[in-house]
Amino acid sequence: MGTKYFTLLTRIGETKLAEAISTGKPLEIAQMGVGDGGGVLQTPDPMQTKLVNEKRRAVINSLSVDPNNANQIIAEQVIPESEGGFWLREIGLYDAAGNLIAVANCPETYKPELKEGSGRVQTVRMILIVSRTDAVTLTFDPTVALATRRYADTLLSGHLADTNPHSQYLLISEFVGIPQPWPQATAPAGWLKCNGQAFDKSVYPRLAQVYPSGVLPDLRGEFIRGWDDGRGIDSGRSLLSMQESTWIQPDLENGTTASAIALGNTERGFDLSMTGALSNIPGATPNGSRGKWYIRPRNIAFNYIVRAA
Repeated sequence: MGTKYFTLLTRIGETKLAEAISTGKPLEIAQMGVGDGGGVLQTPDPMQTKLVNEKRRAVINSLSVDPNNANQIIAEQVIPESEGGFWLREIGLYDAAGNLIAVANCPETYKPELKEGSGRVQTVRMILIVSRTDAVTLTFDPTVALATRRYADTLLSGHLADTNPHSQYLLISEFVGIPQPWPQATAPAGWLKCNGQAFDKSVYPRLAQVYPSGVLPDLRGEFIRGWDDGRGIDSGRSLLSMQESTWIQPDLENGTTASAIALGNTERGFDLSMTGALSNIPGATPNGSRGKWYIRPRNIAFNYIVRAA
């Protein structure tokens, strides 16, 4: 008993493939068509230029070389559950210009349409034997192609196994030495608190490249300021240098006398003479206890930590 179901190149397909091999320009397979054969199971004919009764034509979802046979190309198309209402008896492959390159028959299968009360996603696979698989390529529109379950599973498995599937993003190891706000008192594993403590440079060589002294900056209770780097706004500073706070001079708007500006150490605001306010300014005379007069922006306290590696 001879083979009942098979695939073959049409005469046009043979010519196109020969041209692709001789010129080095791959034959572009773009679409797959399916038909009902006019109600009869058809025998593929190399002289065909179209299917007997085509019911649907759409882009191919995948075109790959058979891992078990280097001369076989596997073309797949997914028909969604929303399309159907016809029998599948014949299959055709078309190039980018719409030429029928290959034709096949298949076991008779009814593709139901969802509105009929029963729907399914149908994958149509066509295997084509060629002399040179590198002479055939796939052209498709990814906006309309549907993925097969096997393709999606393979893609997902590869993604999960990849140690760096998103190369456009920084790895956590690349954050070494960059202070990051942390909302808890204890640093997580692999991180150190910026509390002015020394660290072992042999254990954390990458951190030592950023902080050669082997000591992390003490950022407890501190604001971070951008380095001047020659701009002239905050001259004379070196990187990681500490700077004391400063007091706004009392003669900006109201003269130079000590009593000209009233500063308060209560939440009522300006209700204390300069002489009284000076008693609460560190470094001034007299020097007393500090009150609520401090000049500072509103803020939220975080724990600064760095990635250590």
